[in-house]
Amino acid sequence: GISSPANGSNNRLIDLVNAAYRKSGKQVVVLVDEYDAPMLDAAHEKEQLDELRNIMRNFYSPLKFCEAKLRFVFLTGITKFSQLSIFSELNNITNISMNDDYAGICGITKDELLTRMSADIDVLSKAMGMDRTQTIGRLKDNYDGYHFSASSPDVFNPFSLLSCFAEKKFEAYWFASGTPTYLINMMRKYDVQPVDITRVEASASEFDAPTENMPTIMPLLYQSGYITIKDYNRDYDYYTLDVPNKEVRLGLTKALIPSYVSPNTLAVTNMARRIAQALDKRDMDEALTLLQTFLGTIPYCTNANSEGHYQQMLYVIFSLLTDYLVDVEVHTPTGRVDIVMLTRTDLYLLEIKLNQSGKSASHQINLKNYRQRFALSGRPITTVGVNFDGETRNISDWIIE
Repeated sequence: GISSPANGSNNRLIDLVNAAYRKSGKQVVVLVDEYDAPMLDAAHEKEQLDELRNIMRNFYSPLKFCEAKLRFVFLTGITKFSQLSIFSELNNITNISMNDDYAGICGITKDELLTRMSADIDVLSKAMGMDRTQTIGRLKDNYDGYHFSASSPDVFNPFSLLSCFAEKKFEAYWFASGTPTYLINMMRKYDVQPVDITRVEASASEFDAPTENMPTIMPLLYQSGYITIKDYNRDYDYYTLDVPNKEVRLGLTKALIPSYVSPNTLAVTNMARRIAQALDKRDMDEALTLLQTFLGTIPYCTNANSEGHYQQMLYVIFSLLTDYLVDVEVHTPTGRVDIVMLTRTDLYLLEIKLNQSGKSASHQINLKNYRQRFALSGRPITTVGVNFDGETRNISDWIIE
């Protein structure tokens, strides 16, 4: 019923609310999806962000002006911008992001999966040649793991879950839908290494926080789904956060390959597959030989002058081994193990040295008795001392015990 649209987005919004209210005789519901989209690209460019703030503040101002005609307003987005930046006139906004009552509203909960989607599980099970329990386990490993409050239900990624049911394959659908270029750029800006995106303890104010002036990358990682809540300690009011599931971990690792290993992602993933095959045969010697041969093909790297560089590189490569668990800087009573890797059959403890020897790396493992920390793992423990040569930028020798 609007024949002559008003000038200015704020005035057009007023006209829309008034017309809907007049024609229906009922209060109006306003839904705004991806409210933050206009600001994301300019989040760390002050002049553009200030200009966008004024535009969006002007756009949202009618929501206060028309309050009597509104039933409610629901805003969703990825990132959290401070309320004063664009909602200065909306002083009655309730942030439900970490409210237990709404924790499952933007995903598919485990209960919903097992009841409303029970038939879909059976169809997928038949297509994959798996029983129902196995299929649910694979779905959980790949697409579950999100929690958005202290007492949140298990939430599955809806895009990935529905794509899996449609395609009848377990793929990394969320990452296939786009490359996290923005995240990689922010990792460089905040000097974040791949091993830093792992289990961490934090208070809510450190991750559920505005992203304009964030002191660390944690709010961006949390709000964009790369890490999520895994536990909450009520006594001391802190959360444990980690990567949600296998899909995110593998997708993020692949996105990091060009920056931390080699621009040739195909060569890296093929090499990782061959390493996995060697480790499935419990042949660490063959795995390291494959790695040594591959590293000999990588172009000169200017920052390859620290043990940390090689630790990051091995962490990215080993994280591509989808059925293995990999962790770094694992604490023991006497020190920290550079890399711990759990395969289907064995537990490997890797110590990395630069310009020393595999023997000295192995000696440190034995001297500090790293094995004792993992004695109850239930897996045979193999220690691996690896030395990198700073001149060749490659593995020079190793000791396996």
